[in-house]
Amino acid sequence: MEPMWTIEQVAEFLNIPVETLRTWRKRKTGPKAARMGKHLRYHPRHVVKWFEDCGGEVA
Repeated sequence: MEPMWTIEQVAEFLNIPVETLRTWRKRKTGPKAARMGKHLRYHPRHVVKWFEDCGGEVA
């Protein structure tokens, strides 16, 4: 199993502010995340698929 990403790692991957990810999560428009206790974690494959579904290309 791949290591899960933190919100900071996802923000870095997408080159966006962490606050943007938080806003998307509240609006249910961003990549799918899981709550691990008080922490959010993102599966890298879900983030990449969400990005590709939005029309992005992973280099």
